[in-house]
Amino acid sequence: MNLLPNAPRTPERAQVPRRSQLAVRWPTETELRLTLLGIRAQSALWGWLLPIAIAVIGGALRFFRLGEPHTLIFDETYYVKDAYSYLFGGFERNWPDEPNDSFENGDQHIFLDEPEYAVHPPVGKWMIAAGLKIFGTDSSFGWRFAAAVVGTLSILMIARIARRLFGSTLLGATAGILLAVDGEHFVHSRTSLLDVFLMFWVLAAFGALLIDRDQSRIRLSRLMAGWYRAHPFGRRADDGTPTWTLGWWGPGLGLRPWRIVAGLCLGLALGTKWSALYFIVAFGLMTVLWDVGARRAAGVIPYLRATAIKDGIPAFISIVPVALLSYLASWTGWIRSSGGYDRQWAAEHPGHPADWLPDWLVSLAHYHFTTYGFHVGLSSDHPYKSNPWGWLVQWRPTSFYYESYGSGDAGCEAEKCSAAITSLGNPMLWWLGVIALLVCIGAWALRRDWRAGAICAGFAAGYLPWFQYQDRTIYTFYTIVFTPFVVLAVTYLLGLILGPEQRANAVGPELLRRFTARPAPPARRLWGALAAGLIVAIIVITFAYFYPIYSAQVIPYQSWNERMWLVTWI
Repeated sequence: MNLLPNAPRTPERAQVPRRSQLAVRWPTETELRLTLLGIRAQSALWGWLLPIAIAVIGGALRFFRLGEPHTLIFDETYYVKDAYSYLFGGFERNWPDEPNDSFENGDQHIFLDEPEYAVHPPVGKWMIAAGLKIFGTDSSFGWRFAAAVVGTLSILMIARIARRLFGSTLLGATAGILLAVDGEHFVHSRTSLLDVFLMFWVLAAFGALLIDRDQSRIRLSRLMAGWYRAHPFGRRADDGTPTWTLGWWGPGLGLRPWRIVAGLCLGLALGTKWSALYFIVAFGLMTVLWDVGARRAAGVIPYLRATAIKDGIPAFISIVPVALLSYLASWTGWIRSSGGYDRQWAAEHPGHPADWLPDWLVSLAHYHFTTYGFHVGLSSDHPYKSNPWGWLVQWRPTSFYYESYGSGDAGCEAEKCSAAITSLGNPMLWWLGVIALLVCIGAWALRRDWRAGAICAGFAAGYLPWFQYQDRTIYTFYTIVFTPFVVLAVTYLLGLILGPEQRANAVGPELLRRFTARPAPPARRLWGALAAGLIVAIIVITFAYFYPIYSAQVIPYQSWNERMWLVTWI
């Protein structure tokens, strides 16, 4: 029996002849909480121990030989040198021709006394600079340290996020394992590109919104239960259905700190790369839709208008202005400088229409305008550029580093050897991920499963916008930002294979039956566990097989070639 007042009228209720004969029992706080949240994972101890253990193992893999190769690989040539120049003035500086050899050999202080035109915001480069400050500017370990830290932390984060999302410690641990053994995530965690920092802040924002969802629903269930106790009979329409005046739109939820945290994280993501803007839109809509569902399930009438006024406006204020302010704060180094690129544009162009604004703000706006033009017009050729249509199947992965060696060189024991760093997602994970994402889309569209919808929101924000830039020079490694959502989709699919688990009888047998799915039969659960475990084992073994080309190990050329499963990978 559904006790919520906005449930469809049953035939029995419709046949009640007089209002005075209708007895209404409103839901209790426990029933409301179970309706809004379900029964959560019970083991708090294992809920932390397993994710921490998996993160430690994943971190050990990422920090092992982190300084190898001791050379600036791929776009490290831009971001590491930019980060170094931040330590001497807070803005990017230009460098002489061919500076990498000197930089790698410890002679870094050779930058020119003029600004460089940088086309990405400062946050990711400041994070790289922190590693340089701690471990020294001539340390390749130091310039990759921050990437390894956020890569390791993101393993812990996704395990905790999946546990909260699916209400299962086992599935949380599974998500942590899958992210730890993905090649795209592994390579980015050992390379100082900006995209791993973008992924980190996006994932942190998603986790903060999940915590906000739980806490706001707990608060809503408590406040609604108090209202029900104060109005034991409510009001009734002419047909006897319990209702109340439209002027009562349910309680306000007050300050929601985790939404503010999400706004801060999204601002830092935007301060790493502008593509985070799509996540601000997607996550903002997602969290408000969660509130629509919460107020409707709790019995608020009218729930759409109530959500728009009591949740939508506070959500906008908590996320958008906070994100913009934190983004603006990330430019403090440039603002406080006098020599940053375009820093003096407003002073050099008097009489501009916005001369009533501070010069630094006008100059920053002009800088952003020119940078946007650069991004949308970027069309230079590159051997590893790729079309987003092939990203999900890793059709054209990006080679970050490749060196050939002859016999006796660098420990080569064959006639010819190779050392490579290839930003290739774990093929077994990503190919299964295509199926899992389709399952999530179907589960959200057909069953309105909010968990599948949340995964689809993160995936869509990271992937779909790139289809408007198919003529630009873009790369498969941009998928790192939505790799966690591919992992969550695969975890969701594995959860379906496992089937519902037997829950602890923590709320009483009656409520347990009413608010949880019927557990899978033991035999079904066993076969599901075997199938899911086999899939995870195959993904882990695949990572071990490709590990040499993720970590620049010197291997025989034939071994490298055997790992090039598709000709498009070469």
